[in-house]
Amino acid sequence: MTKKVVLASGNAGKLREFFRILGSAGFEIAPQSDYDVVDVPETGLTFVENAIIKARNAAQHTGLPALADDSGIEIDALNGRPGIYSARYSGKGDDANNIKLLEEMKDVPDGERTARFRCCIVYMRHGDDPSPLIADASWEGTILHELSGANGFGYDPLFFVPTHGTSSAELSADEKNTISHRGKALQQILKLMSDANV
Repeated sequence: MTKKVVLASGNAGKLREFFRILGSAGFEIAPQSDYDVVDVPETGLTFVENAIIKARNAAQHTGLPALADDSGIEIDALNGRPGIYSARYSGKGDDANNIKLLEEMKDVPDGERTARFRCCIVYMRHGDDPSPLIADASWEGTILHELSGANGFGYDPLFFVPTHGTSSAELSADEKNTISHRGKALQQILKLMSDANV
C-alpha cells in the first residue's frame, strides 16, 4: 500500500531528489503547495530546528504525515557560514548566492577552501508528534574558484567533490543521490521509517 506523505518544500530541486528516492521506496510524495500550505518562518538556529518547524507546519495544515529537510553549505574559512542561511545568503536566489560566495572567497587559498553540504530531514507522523524521526548527513568537499557544471541547483556548481574529481553540478542525478548529503539523509530517514513501521 502506498503511503502518502506531504513534503514541506517548494524548492524544485529538492522535490526532484525526494521524488526520485522516496518514490522508488513506495511513498507517494505530495508537495505542500498541493494543499495551499504557506511557508512558515524559519526561526530556528540549527538545521534540525528549522526542519522540525517546517514539518510540523505541513503536518498541522494537511493532517498528513510530513517530511521536511533543512540543508545548506558550511564553509570553514567563513566560520561555517552561510549555514542555515544558505538559501537566503544574498537574498536574491541561487545565481546571486554563488556570486556572493565567490566574492567572499576570492582571497582564500586552495588549501583553506574546505566545506561541506549538510542536510537534516525530519519525519513528523502528525502535527503534534512529540518524537519526530530525524536524520542528519553531510558531504565533504571544497569550494571552486569558478562555476562548473549545469546539473543540480544551489551551490552545486561551486562544490568540488574530491572523490569524483568534478563539481556536484557535473554529476548525474543518480550519482549525486548516491553520495550527497541529501541522498545519505534520505536513506537514513527511510531506514528509521522502516524500523518504526511507518
